[in-house]
Amino acid sequence: MREEKPNNPSQKNKNRKSWLWPAIYSGFAVLFVGMVWTYQAVTNDADENVEVSQSGNPAGGGDVTVETNASNESMKFPFDEALLDGVSVIQEYYDMEADSEQREKALLVFGQTYVTNSGVTLSNNDEPFEVKAALSGTVEDVVVDEFMGNKVTIKHADGLETTYGSVTGIQVEKGDQVAQGETIATTAANEWNPTAGNHLLFEVKKDGAAVNPGNYLAF
Repeated sequence: MREEKPNNPSQKNKNRKSWLWPAIYSGFAVLFVGMVWTYQAVTNDADENVEVSQSGNPAGGGDVTVETNASNESMKFPFDEALLDGVSVIQEYYDMEADSEQREKALLVFGQTYVTNSGVTLSNNDEPFEVKAALSGTVEDVVVDEFMGNKVTIKHADGLETTYGSVTGIQVEKGDQVAQGETIATTAANEWNPTAGNHLLFEVKKDGAAVNPGNYLAF
């Protein structure tokens, strides 16, 4: 009868060590790869969301979202700057704190009625000119009024709102998003203010209150 030899404890420990550490290393490797994969997936999703929000709807052919960086924009003249030497202010904004002569120039007269000018009346020697959006924004309203003159109102960032009165050939609709410098209409004359001839009535509001456009532009 063969005598069985007792198991060798040291051999068992060696065998256990031979597979224990590789298993630990493999576990750490799997965990590390998983963390890297998760980070890349989250980063890619974030990049896609940013790209979509900036590009709007490039494939659908519908309305394109104008990037709303208007809070970083400086207001521009509501006309092509190439006309800067020809366009002049023929009726000032009515400022209660201005001197009497300037306030008198800011009164609009129709018949025997005097109305204070809530913007500046701009003329290009009585010649029509294209009207440009002074800032990027959303068209808030389009009013068609043959007597008073058609007008377009655009809402911008930071509580600003601009209105372009006495215009024709309006190229935008309510709800449209427009970029700064985009052509929105052409100037015209109207019956309510015939002495101004062909002109643009440019108005600016801040938080719903009319302000002098000259606060933003050097007219």
